[in-house]
Amino acid sequence: MISSWEQKNNCMMPEDLRNFYLMTNGFHMTWSVKLDEHIIPLGSMAINSISKLTQLNQSSMYSLPNAPTLADLEDDTYEASEDQPEKPHFDSRNVIFELDSCNGNGKVCLVYKSGKPASAQDAEIWFLDRALYWHFLTDTFTAYYRLLITHLGLPQWQYAFTSYGISPQAKQWFSMYKPITYNTDLLTEETDSFVNKLDPSKVFKSKNKPLIPKKKGAAVQPAGGQKGPSGPSTSKPSSGPGNPVRK
Repeated sequence: MISSWEQKNNCMMPEDLRNFYLMTNGFHMTWSVKLDEHIIPLGSMAINSISKLTQLNQSSMYSLPNAPTLADLEDDTYEASEDQPEKPHFDSRNVIFELDSCNGNGKVCLVYKSGKPASAQDAEIWFLDRALYWHFLTDTFTAYYRLLITHLGLPQWQYAFTSYGISPQAKQWFSMYKPITYNTDLLTEETDSFVNKLDPSKVFKSKNKPLIPKKKGAAVQPAGGQKGPSGPSTSKPSSGPGNPVRK
């Protein structure tokens, strides 16, 4: 099936994706949560099978003559920058295959940047949102698979790698199950920011306050101690004025 796919599409499958399909022909895992006795489907992790690893349709979007195609949406004014790779094209410059439909929230695609015939080294993983804008995810399938597992297949998790981020509703689920990964800016900070730091001066500050009244009490105690010896000293001369013995 892998060889047939490569011959049919004139593309060499990346080695890590080939190993994945040699292990299993596609992958789909879902999980749900129970809230107030109601089962709510939540997470969905999917990789299309080889038969569904099809090229994005470049024909007319509607069954009408002279209807627009995806290639008509090309805008060469928005090209690559120093920190962003060149975005895929819907025309013959790139070959695009759908890995995951993302439950209608977009499409995760396997993109060959060099067109046909396509080599395995030119493949990258991109996310196409519902507005048909491209967002780079990873340069290998293995890295994307790890992202998929790490984000637990939460709804709209791919939008965390876009400039506009995930929706408020999806943020609530991320805050419950993945409180760090929904904010990718936190991942670039130092790891020490996630460690609880102990400041002894603040923690034990309240214990230093009771020391002030203790010092005042200690100042009063010597005064009482002076009265103690002064009592017997005055009583001794009075009780024994004729005592000739001294030590």
